[in-house]
Amino acid sequence: MKSAITLLKPVFESRIRLGIMSVLAVRDSADFNTLKTVLEVTDGNLASHMAVLERSRLVRVKKGFLGRKPLTTYAITDAGRKAFEEHLKALEKVIRGTR
Repeated sequence: MKSAITLLKPVFESRIRLGIMSVLAVRDSADFNTLKTVLEVTDGNLASHMAVLERSRLVRVKKGFLGRKPLTTYAITDAGRKAFEEHLKALEKVIRGTR
């Protein structure tokens, strides 16, 4: 039988990507500045982690304007929600298995 640790998804090994998915899992969407503030990361750091999640089709991006200011918002995809839930279940199994 495989160890529960093999069920963890490598894309979520970064604390920042884990944080992004945690925020998006409980909200309909979040804008770039909100994520940056909540996660306490720089623009470049957040952008690079979002790019990984976008390429993996775990989040979707929507670019628009709020008045004259650009506004980028992100939402979790159905595939992203499923992958994140599977990752959390695997993490729980790892934690329970080490007690």
